[in-house]
Amino acid sequence: MTSIDLLTLADRVHGELFSRSRNDVITGAAPLADAMPGHITLLDNEKNLSRLQCSHASACVTNQTFPDVAIPQIVVKNPHDAFTQICQLFRPQGVVTRKYGIDPLASVTASAQISERCIVESFVSVDEDCSVGDGTHLHRGVTIMNGCRIGKDCQLFPGVVLYPGTVIEDRVILHSGCVVGAHGFGFRMENGVHHPTAQIGWVHIESDVEIGANSCVDRGTYGATRIGEGTKIDNFVQIAHNCNIGKHNLICAHAGIAGSASTGDYVVIAGQVGVRDHIKIGSRTMVGAQSGVISDTGEDKILLGSPAIPRNEQAVLFASISRLPELRKTVKQLTKQVEQLVDQKKTVE
Repeated sequence: MTSIDLLTLADRVHGELFSRSRNDVITGAAPLADAMPGHITLLDNEKNLSRLQCSHASACVTNQTFPDVAIPQIVVKNPHDAFTQICQLFRPQGVVTRKYGIDPLASVTASAQISERCIVESFVSVDEDCSVGDGTHLHRGVTIMNGCRIGKDCQLFPGVVLYPGTVIEDRVILHSGCVVGAHGFGFRMENGVHHPTAQIGWVHIESDVEIGANSCVDRGTYGATRIGEGTKIDNFVQIAHNCNIGKHNLICAHAGIAGSASTGDYVVIAGQVGVRDHIKIGSRTMVGAQSGVISDTGEDKILLGSPAIPRNEQAVLFASISRLPELRKTVKQLTKQVEQLVDQKKTVE
């Protein structure tokens, strides 16, 4: 069991220790809900003070001192960064000791150009005319079909599939089950039968992109489907054919972006958002969860609802909807009063 005194921990994260005893020993790190005696925990919000005081933690990392809290506190500018470092001290991730090279159980064609500084694990399949750059790690069971290009220092986790012609630049991370380059969902009706349209393009993923488990990026019809530099895509996301996703986007789980849609840079698309085909979402726009985007948007917008409209407009609609029962009751009362007035008028006449 790893044991580290509080003063050493504070020095490691460049924090200041507030404690009556500077020699208290910590044996682990855990969040508030899981902290046990001997553990240090994280307090990143004053709202959790009551939870901290009821927890079993022996110390906490925070960004300010709390005199009413009895346990020792390590105060730092960024508690999350500091707590991450502390967790790694107690739960080291382990160092990959695999040597560069191709596992004997991998299937790599003679025409594939694999850097000597790659790791290719067992049951990886690399087809004709592919290339893989320095430092890239192909985990077991990855399938690379013909004509793919993979850059430097990429990580392709087990079960990733790259269809023919896929281009991946440097430092790209593809998590398990990710499929890149499958045929787009395009059909035309002839004589009562759905016939597939051309799907002879490719996918181009720029540097520093990360795509989550079981997400799919379809190939273009004739040209490329593009994912811009630095974009991060969550699990279970669908990017359709010919989409052009900008740089440094964040696209959350269960979002679906239809064919030929495009986004600017620094766009945020929350969970379960649907984006219609052939529309443009402007740079730095945020789309709230479960929204449906059906028309072009400007830049620097915050959109909510389906159809997605600016947040302020949607707030008015939400407020009005919440008042509908009251308004309905009022209308019924007014209708009754009007009917009574009409009856009175008829009686007078």
